Amino acid sequence: MADEHERPVADEPRGFEKEYSEDDFWKKVCGYARTAGREVVELALQLYYAAQSPDTPHWAKAAIYGALGYFISVVDAIPDITPIVGYTDDLGVLVAALAAVARNVTPEIKERAAFKAREWFPE
Repeated sequence: MADEHERPVADEPRGFEKEYSEDDFWKKVCGYARTAGREVVELALQLYYAAQSPDTPHWAKAAIYGALGYFISVVDAIPDITPIVGYTDDLGVLVAALAAVARNVTPEIKERAAFKAREWFPE
């Protein structure tokens, strides 16, 4: 049996990891937070912070960067400018990636993401 830290993620969005850059991630989150909605933003932040953790294995980072690359990409299954459903595909990709790497999203990472999301979505 393969070590869990080396396992591949079968359902990661192939090819989108090259779309990822930290600058583009923050531009997307800051520029479209209200449009995307709190759930999408908070999930993206959880993945972002998990990718920054030295404890997150490389296979998980690959899945995360693929999902975040899809999130910031201008090429989408459903264009983000489409009213109401524009971020539905992004949400699905983020949820799938989060499910794949859930062990690496610690309570501290979730809290950090929630804290940052409150900047755009005060409670």
